Amino acid sequence: MGAGKAAAAMARAVEDAYAPDVPLGGMVVTRYGHALPTRRVAVLEGAHPVPDAAGVAATAGIRRLVADAGVDDLVLFLVSGGGSALLCAPEGLSLAEKAETTAALLRGGADIGRINAVRKHLSAVKGGRLAAGCVAPLLTLAVSDVVGDDPGTIASGPTVADATTFTDALAALDEFAPMAAAARRALGAGLRGHRPETPKPGDPRLSGARYELVASGALAVAAAAARLEAEGIAVAVADATVTGDSTTVALRQAGEVAAALALGRWDGPVAFVYGGETTVARGSREAATGEDGAPSVGVERGPVACAAPAGPGPARGGPNGEWALAFVAALGRSDYWLLAVDTDGLDGASTAAGALLAPEALARLTPERVERALRVHDSHGLLEEVGGLLVTGPTHTNVNALRVVLFPRSRPA
Repeated sequence: MGAGKAAAAMARAVEDAYAPDVPLGGMVVTRYGHALPTRRVAVLEGAHPVPDAAGVAATAGIRRLVADAGVDDLVLFLVSGGGSALLCAPEGLSLAEKAETTAALLRGGADIGRINAVRKHLSAVKGGRLAAGCVAPLLTLAVSDVVGDDPGTIASGPTVADATTFTDALAALDEFAPMAAAARRALGAGLRGHRPETPKPGDPRLSGARYELVASGALAVAAAAARLEAEGIAVAVADATVTGDSTTVALRQAGEVAAALALGRWDGPVAFVYGGETTVARGSREAATGEDGAPSVGVERGPVACAAPAGPGPARGGPNGEWALAFVAALGRSDYWLLAVDTDGLDGASTAAGALLAPEALARLTPERVERALRVHDSHGLLEEVGGLLVTGPTHTNVNALRVVLFPRSRPA
């Protein structure tokens, strides 16, 4: 079983790893457009980042399979980023009310930890509840899109103990979505003891559950750095722990890069490699369209979704596009190559993975054009104009952002 943007690719890898005569079956749910053909594991699709009825139906099927597994079976749970929305079993409120709660938290700018604290306490599967209903040995294989790789944060930790409480969830609601009345009622019922808490560390129901991390942003950054070094390129920085607002982070990192280059430590090419998860703040403006082009209250931005601005057209782009534009403007030179992508192949509300900018494209990014694109949150449009979009389609994995800045020489030509 499994859920997330990498679920289909992971299911196919499991199929390839087992001999044809081994009894193997199951069901996973992934984001619309991210399915792959499989032989023995059913692949279903649902909405992300705001859940829909298809995700609820898929989750019900997964729960039945988990409950039917016996003590002589082995349950492999394949979890990856995006699983919080895709593995959806609302408890204490309706799907529509939970979707609006999620959207309100996103609009309010809640970080992924706060969002997941609420999600776990409005769900029959998150926060260890899925594993608590499994009598079979259970092994979770995780692809992490979370800085620090916290098992309780990746897809809201359906198979691991939860350290958060109803009190934590209500505090997040108070700060980021105070008008979410249905969620408040459901969480209040839990606080009064009318709904059970999530399984906590040491819960005997989780004694048969194990957890292994198989891929992460840190591994991706390390692999990129190793490949660059193998090509004879010095790596000045390899940091997978970056978080915060995309523009703010870009300005800081541009300053760090400029200072490092000014020291002149490298005679040949040098690269700076970053990973992590950044966000785009949208204020209180309403969204125009969602990821599939339909009307929506939010569009995805890195690890969370943020409201898009009102105006003549929808916001297009995401945290990597905005980081790229802000970095280029702040650094003020164009003699390098820049890659800034979401590893799932879709950068927020963009159909592109992000930015791939050669020196010729960098030279066309004037401060005025960059400032306007950032103001209206249309990094996709400007990058498309200058020939700086990287379009891959879904990659069937998700370890969040990968950003590489490569200088053929450390000093301007």
